[in-house]
Formats: sequence, C-alpha cells, structure tokens
Amino acid sequence: MANDDCLSILLCGVGGQGTVLAADILARVAAHEGLDVKVSEIHGMSQRGGSVVTFVRFGSLVHAPLLSYGEADHIVAFEATEALRYLPYLAPAGKMLVNSEEIKPLPVLIGSAAMPENTLEFIAEKGALVIDALKIASDLGNPKGTNIVLLGALSAQLEFPEETWRTVIENRVPPKTIAANIAAFKEGRKRGTDSR
Repeated sequence: MANDDCLSILLCGVGGQGTVLAADILARVAAHEGLDVKVSEIHGMSQRGGSVVTFVRFGSLVHAPLLSYGEADHIVAFEATEALRYLPYLAPAGKMLVNSEEIKPLPVLIGSAAMPENTLEFIAEKGALVIDALKIASDLGNPKGTNIVLLGALSAQLEFPEETWRTVIENRVPPKTIAANIAAFKEGRKRGTDSR
C-alpha cells in the first residue's frame, strides 16, 4: 500500500449518483476487516447535480483522511467529466475505474459552457478501466445500482473477502433492495475481475 501501509481511494461523481453511500460501504468493509479508517466528504452543490468527492483511507493506522495530488491508489469515478477533474490525484501506479456516463452540468445545459471533448478516450489512454455501469445496472432492472456495480468492480482490485462486501451491502441498503444490489455487485465484480 502507498503512503506507509495506508490505501487511499477517491470516489467522485455528481449529486444523486450514490457516491456517499458507496464510500460508506467501502469504509465499513475496511473497518469490518479490522483496519483503521478515515473518511472525508466534500459535497459542493451535490443536491443540484454538483461535484461530490469522498476520500477513504484505511490501513493499520491512518493519520489523516485527505489526499493531495498524486496520492490516490484508486479513483472510482461515477461520471466521466469528474474522472477528468480528479485525475491529478491518481498515484503514478494507481488505478482508475470510470463509469462511462457523461452528465451535462447546468452551465452546459444553458449554453454558457461546453463539455470537454473526447473525455472517455483520454482517460482510457491513461489506463482507466471504463465500464458502462449505468447500463449494467439498468439491464439488471436497478438503474440506481450504478454505485454498487462500481463497488463490485473496485472489489476485484482489493483484497477484502467477497463475503465481507456482501455482508456490509446487505446490512447497509434497504431490505427490499438487497437482492438487486447483490446482483449489481456481482456483475460489477465480474467486470473488474475480467479486466485484471
């Protein structure tokens, strides 16, 4: 793990995509495995579709929750433009997982700004694993499960037991959504495993 024995993960997206829930599940998985965990969330205008970023750090002893540029061992981006925004945080040997969805912010919708061009191609060239997590979740009948699909893909890159992930998800999501979320997690994990 980088930075002594700490693993540092940055999750980013826009309001309403479930980044905060995903970070909470990740932190609970690490804590369940006996690790020290620190979490820091920055919400911005999240309720209006603004940027949301969460830092999750875990290891035998974590001194601070925040990251600087070049320190994220993993970045999980729920939206392509947010992946581009937070790319400078990726460590030289870090891994990036990106949902291919591109959400136009209000300035773009009203014509006062433009979306960056070729975002997905650019981040793929940087070594990111790009998956259509929204389509995967939607195909499973659970479009709100995009965040769990991404967690599944991330789980394939981490050393935590699959059973721990499943237990935490089952205890964290609403009871009526457990089966759908476990299905989303399993499909995401398969995509993450296939890419290794």
